[in-house]
Amino acid sequence: MTFREATRADLPEIVRLLADDPLGQARETPGEVIPDAYFAAFDAIDKDPGNSVIVAEIGGSIAGTLQLTFIPGLTYTGAERAQIEGVRISAEHRGMGLGQALIRWAIDQARARGCRVVQLTTDRQRPDAIRFYQKIGFRPSHMGMKYHLKDR
Repeated sequence: MTFREATRADLPEIVRLLADDPLGQARETPGEVIPDAYFAAFDAIDKDPGNSVIVAEIGGSIAGTLQLTFIPGLTYTGAERAQIEGVRISAEHRGMGLGQALIRWAIDQARARGCRVVQLTTDRQRPDAIRFYQKIGFRPSHMGMKYHLKDR
């Protein structure tokens, strides 16, 4: 398996992964032709040096993805923190250690950059994901809150 920064050409496969669960099915739009909003978001991420979309490849095929964002902050004596979002592993590759390897790779990137904290959120409706992150060493130390804005 290899990890690399995603390209625009990877977007249809990334969106397919994001939609490959009950919550993602309700909010993503996969297909051969994906909405332009995905490309605009990818371009914004790609231009931001503190932000990247990563893909995990096995045998030349995309098997997983995540977004890694470095956030400057005043806490921890002005240290950055890393935010992991949009983690997905393809159904056919789950249970093989790919997800754990991808998350550990992201943690290593944060450590190398000098981050003091690596954080992520996962929906309470994903108990398997919660157990997965706790197995790696993440702890539910804070209560995350979301304020969803009205759909476009």
